[in-house]
Amino acid sequence: MKFTLSWLRDHLDTTATQAEILAALNRIGLEVEGVTDRGAALAPFRTARIVAADQHPNADRLRICRVDIGRDTGEGGIGPEGDDLVQVVCGAPNARAGISVIFAPPGSVIPATGATLKVGSIRGVESHGMLCSLRELGLGEEHDGIAELPDNTTPGQSYANFAGLDDPVIEIAITPNRGDALAIRGIARDLAAAGLGRLRPWLAQTVEGLFPSPVGWRIDYPEACPYVLGRTVRALRNGPSPDWLRERLVAIGLRPISALVDITNFFTFDLGRPLHVFDAGKLSGSELVICRGAGETLRALDGRDYIAGPEDCVIADDAGVQSFAGIMGGEATGVSETTTSVFIECALFDPIRVALAGRRHAINSDARQRFERGLDPALPVAALEAATRMILELCGGEASEVVVAGEPPAWQREARLRFERIAGLGGLEVAPDDAVASLEALGFAVRARDAASVLLDVPSWRNDIAMPSVLDAAPDLDPARRLGVDTVSVIEAECDLIEEVLRLRGLDAVPPVTLPPPGLITRGPVPLPSLTPRQARTAVARRMLAARGLAECVGFSFISRDAAEHFGAIPDSLRLLNPIAADLDQLRPTPLASLALAARRNAARGADAVGLCEIGPGFGEGGQLLIAAGLRTGQAPRRPGVGPEPASVWQAKADALAVLESLGVPMEALSVTADAPAHYHPGRSGTLRQGPKLVLARFGDLHPGVLKALGLDGAAAGFELFLDVVPDPKRRRRAAPDLPAFQPLTRDFAFLVALEVTADAVVRAARGAERTLITKVSLFDVYEGEKVPQGQKSLAIEVVLQPRERSLTDAEIEAVCARIVAAVGKATGGVLRG
Repeated sequence: MKFTLSWLRDHLDTTATQAEILAALNRIGLEVEGVTDRGAALAPFRTARIVAADQHPNADRLRICRVDIGRDTGEGGIGPEGDDLVQVVCGAPNARAGISVIFAPPGSVIPATGATLKVGSIRGVESHGMLCSLRELGLGEEHDGIAELPDNTTPGQSYANFAGLDDPVIEIAITPNRGDALAIRGIARDLAAAGLGRLRPWLAQTVEGLFPSPVGWRIDYPEACPYVLGRTVRALRNGPSPDWLRERLVAIGLRPISALVDITNFFTFDLGRPLHVFDAGKLSGSELVICRGAGETLRALDGRDYIAGPEDCVIADDAGVQSFAGIMGGEATGVSETTTSVFIECALFDPIRVALAGRRHAINSDARQRFERGLDPALPVAALEAATRMILELCGGEASEVVVAGEPPAWQREARLRFERIAGLGGLEVAPDDAVASLEALGFAVRARDAASVLLDVPSWRNDIAMPSVLDAAPDLDPARRLGVDTVSVIEAECDLIEEVLRLRGLDAVPPVTLPPPGLITRGPVPLPSLTPRQARTAVARRMLAARGLAECVGFSFISRDAAEHFGAIPDSLRLLNPIAADLDQLRPTPLASLALAARRNAARGADAVGLCEIGPGFGEGGQLLIAAGLRTGQAPRRPGVGPEPASVWQAKADALAVLESLGVPMEALSVTADAPAHYHPGRSGTLRQGPKLVLARFGDLHPGVLKALGLDGAAAGFELFLDVVPDPKRRRRAAPDLPAFQPLTRDFAFLVALEVTADAVVRAARGAERTLITKVSLFDVYEGEKVPQGQKSLAIEVVLQPRERSLTDAEIEAVCARIVAAVGKATGGVLRG
């Protein structure tokens, strides 16, 4: 947000210096990003008067001008007659004797081109400087000739001072919640409340309507526009704006176009109130309709074509769409120098719908920036009257009666502040009377007060305070949940009030608090780890994923709805109402979806084989879960000494098991089942459980349909591990396990089991036969064929026995083997293969 110091002083009666104003802006949270001194670039340029302009002897379009620059040259003159005038060769068609101009001496740098002037010879005649146009100074678009100053201009003045261009331009950063600070009057209000002066009163004078407006309004999309006003001004003449208006717009980086356009731009920044003017002579019919788009094409004022969709709010006449509501007008009904009648639009548009439409069509405008933050609902009438009066003053004409459609939204918000909470939350002691006075200076009105708290009415321009939740629009919301939402809104409103009190005193006034050493918190004399169990699990999982060779990604928690639907059912409650981009409108069900999209972007850049991971939130009907996800794609070396292997379900399973083991989950307690969500391959996926119900992870090849929909070629396998449900280890992991003193023993078993029996069932049964001695059971062979009975298969396992206290005797070993055979037979019906 840019503004000049003099423009600010139009609203703020203050004797504060520029440095004091800048310091106050930073102190109250309106961060100063820069200050531009335009006068510095224009310092060499002076006012001058052409005394004589003679035809160049060697060029028809050049004139030799003798220019009075308001000083004696001190060199006996440099003109051909030895006088004290400067000689300049000029090609402008309006260069003539008697006019006041802008002179650039040798050594000056022309702002528009960056060229440095030198004394030179033009067609055999020496020229000492240049007579400038406004375009060459970067002050406008006029370039048909040199700039002409008022006749009574005294030669020799600094042009920057003469034109008021030594007025510094201040640029501040505006946070998304402070739409009121996108108005110069809003900035002045904050500074006045901070004690830097007095806010000047402002009241728009009503303009009497002299005739009924030939154009009216109809609202067919009330959700997007509840209230709109307008009026016609006829018999006007649209010409250049006066110098004061042009100079202000140029100072803040806008290009003056014409009086009508410049007036609307002026009020966009002065009051933070965008307006739009239609050329009434180009409108079709007697009614403008605010409605949904229906696939029409609009050529906007930026010269680009846009297609209006059903979610877009547009303004249309009988000929079609003429404006994107709250964003940008159309070229077909734009005003020009021939415009003699206009219709002024001043409306309230829904912030969320304006933001969505702007992002869908990638249109950034000053109007959109203000509408999407929310405008003052009490301002439209006054803004329309003020704009009408300025149009009449600068363009002439006569105004019609005001036409209205809809009703202004009822503004009634309240917020309560408990005085004790100022010190408790803000860390600063503020007397109750002082806190109330600060809030009243910002426009809050006291409704009720007692010794402990104050109830305040929120001013209409602060729609960021006590903002109703979007859940208020859900009539079937669970009463308990609504109570929770309402409670949160009350707490947030109080926090906002405390912030307002603090920032008027300066956030630097809040006493600093020393934090404990990194990684430690102190509770008594003993330092304790500061990581919660959840944070500790996340850190361990992150290290193991990196150790497995996966590159960590950090992505958005939202993706497109189309992509999200490939990874599970998507409830409407997880759709974003105000996404940052049209293709980021859905909370993702799992980080695996983000990894798949990242893999696609890598593949598009030639990286077909990648290993990616992310630890982040996934969202579903049950709420939010912390998920560690990994994805491998393509063919890459997976093991030392082995050639490239395609990504497979086995690698995904190994990744998930490695992370679970690093988190202290006992491997013997895990079971693998063949069920998995629909985004995995139904025959090459599985689920890791601890016990019959606790799902810790899912893994597998991605479904071919998902790969095709996302544009991924080749193999892709991934996993999702749910960190929130991983149980804490029952015992602390030792830094280094004790090495056994006795030699381990291995025994192999081959069991005949039914085809439907899983290998995991056999492994778990064998492991449970003698837990004190059996340290590992692994499957090493599966056989189905003519050497086993029909309907059966052979599963061969290796069992490792590790004595702890002494070597085992043969009888003890045979007893353990017998228990293993019995356990497998009881659990699976398997028999030892002969």
